[in-house]
Amino acid sequence: MPIQSIEPQRLYRQISSQLRALILAGEFPAGSRLPAERELSVQLGVSRPSLREALIALEVEGYIEVRMGSGIYVREPPVPAEGGFDLSGEEGPLELIRARALVEGEVAALAARTGRKAQFDAIEAAIEQMAADAAAGIKPLEADRLFHVRVAEASGNSVLAGVVRRLFDLRLGLLFDQLDSHFETPEVWAQAIAEHREVLAALRGKDPELARSVMQRHMDIAFRRLTSSLTRARKRNRSPNGGADSSPDGAKSPPAVTGKTGRSRKKAS
Repeated sequence: MPIQSIEPQRLYRQISSQLRALILAGEFPAGSRLPAERELSVQLGVSRPSLREALIALEVEGYIEVRMGSGIYVREPPVPAEGGFDLSGEEGPLELIRARALVEGEVAALAARTGRKAQFDAIEAAIEQMAADAAAGIKPLEADRLFHVRVAEASGNSVLAGVVRRLFDLRLGLLFDQLDSHFETPEVWAQAIAEHREVLAALRGKDPELARSVMQRHMDIAFRRLTSSLTRARKRNRSPNGGADSSPDGAKSPPAVTGKTGRSRKKAS
């Protein structure tokens, strides 16, 4: 048997693999409710953001269903489709936001120092396009991307502009889209547009410290939103099986996550 290279797995994939194995082994039967995220993160010894990413991966794959106001339920294991969902190249959405906060905060500070009026006008045009799209009921994702790219271009550093493009495009994957679907509302986009206007005001004011602060705050607000309760979120779409968001009659109470010994896993130090 030939030696195969070892591929380091992202943490959310390790978590989702363990939960998937427990589901397939019957530890969490179809129709049962998973433990609350806080409890499950303690049992697994992982952070809640990493657990959130793992749960979204399982939702994309069809193993679980999030029901607003009720909980997270196990579905009948999906029949493996040819090709299936390949999430191996997907970055964790919450890790991505944290990375963007670091990078784009500094990019905004640099843009405030070096940007020109014409570049700030182009940033404002992207914001206005976002507002127009949102008012027309169109998801303003392209204009959102344009805003962040134009801020990066105003920094005068083509490498940083390329990094920002790449980081934003990672946001377009299955995991981020599924996570965002639980929270995306017209109000969320209106808030994002208002935050973009704050960034622009700092840029026009040639205030690097303020530009850094408001851009990082913009990312922090997104992070907090995407880590709030999944079951209290206002979903963009209906649940995967098209059913109602209420708990099924006779739903089983959630068991503890256990290993081969049957003992509950405890949080690692």
